Amino acid sequence: MRRVIIESPCSGKNTAETDRHRAYALRAMRHSLAMNEAPLLSHVLYAWSGALDDNKPTERELGMRAGFAWGSVADGVVVYTDYGISPGMREGIGIALKRSIKPIEYRSIGVNREEL
Repeated sequence: MRRVIIESPCSGKNTAETDRHRAYALRAMRHSLAMNEAPLLSHVLYAWSGALDDNKPTERELGMRAGFAWGSVADGVVVYTDYGISPGMREGIGIALKRSIKPIEYRSIGVNREEL
């Protein structure tokens, strides 16, 4: 399996937007797995698991750094774009470029079903 770091939106302006991003991240993970990839979504693993509190800047930074640390063993970065590219995603893309993690792929899987 190809090891990929997934970039998708994490936090939202309100609970509904954060819930939308959670549902989308899980769909992105399933999509990546179906493509024979081993995805890492650091926000799912660290923030949404409850291990870290994404609302605390130091804990958010710790989770992002932990996710970026996996870049040295990643075979690529996949950016899921249906809800735009957040500042955190931009930072992840920038770090991937700086570390020459390639390829960086942009994918669309459509918005969540409940929004149709």
